[in-house]
Amino acid sequence: MKFSKKVYLEWYRSILLQRRFEEKAAQLYGQQKIKGFCHLYIGQEAITAGMMSAIKKGDKVITAYRDHGHALAMGVPANAVMAELFGKETGCTGGKGGSMHMFSKEHNFVGGHGIVGAQIPMGAGLAFAEQYNNTGNVSLTFFGDGAARQGALHEAFNMAMLWKLPAVFICENNQYAMGTSVERTTNLLDIYKIGLGFDMPSFQVDGMKCETVHDAIADACEHARTGKGPVFLEIKTYRYRGHSMSDPASYRSKEEVADYKTKDPLETTKETILKKKFASEKELDAMEDDIMTLVNASVEFAENSDYPDASELFTDVYIENDYPYITD
Repeated sequence: MKFSKKVYLEWYRSILLQRRFEEKAAQLYGQQKIKGFCHLYIGQEAITAGMMSAIKKGDKVITAYRDHGHALAMGVPANAVMAELFGKETGCTGGKGGSMHMFSKEHNFVGGHGIVGAQIPMGAGLAFAEQYNNTGNVSLTFFGDGAARQGALHEAFNMAMLWKLPAVFICENNQYAMGTSVERTTNLLDIYKIGLGFDMPSFQVDGMKCETVHDAIADACEHARTGKGPVFLEIKTYRYRGHSMSDPASYRSKEEVADYKTKDPLETTKETILKKKFASEKELDAMEDDIMTLVNASVEFAENSDYPDASELFTDVYIENDYPYITD
């Protein structure tokens, strides 16, 4: 058997945590307890779950502003993620980043970035630091299909190939950017082919299954880790909610959404677990209860935490003599 009971249960727990956390975040946003921008990851969780079983401990992950799922998958505690959404000092970014700018050095999660595509050259920079320090680690850079239109992508791809950086670039293609379909923004519908212009190994991946995501990311990391240079993966996925909480997603048909929900990674992973008898319905229900207890506790933690003191306004703006990824 290729994937063990342990791996399937870890995938399911990760997807379930991300799903229930995001559903709770949506509810709290409606109650105006979470403010500002808020981009949910519902539907795309197989990508981060499958990633975690494929990478190694020291590997770095950087992404865009749809980042709650990545933070949770990387092990950032739900309390810290929820408190950050509330803008509280106990949040993983001290309440200063909010929904779009999660960060945790401890968990090798390098953000959460609000500027479209800005994280792509930054991800290449992370890979350069790992190469320079000869750590054997890989940098994984996530971005959406909209960000694939940014010029910075081409500059980063060129340099990564030139220097054979240990980088894996991952386009989470949920097919709509903010609200415009891929078909209306590019003549090249297979986004992975962009990498071929740089002679970069590039592949298209089914992002609705943990199995296919794991295999693709594991192979890409092995390629990058062994000095062969970067890999580009276009992982096809789907978000069930709008681009952000302010987006009603009226540009999609009900039939399209219903069709993708038949591929929901939460349900298909559960079905596989039951079919293989890795767990019973009762055991999975107990896991669901544990997750809901965890999520509800994170809300209580966030609500009972304090806002950052005004004296914190100018801290964390500059870093002096502390470069965590470059050493002498």
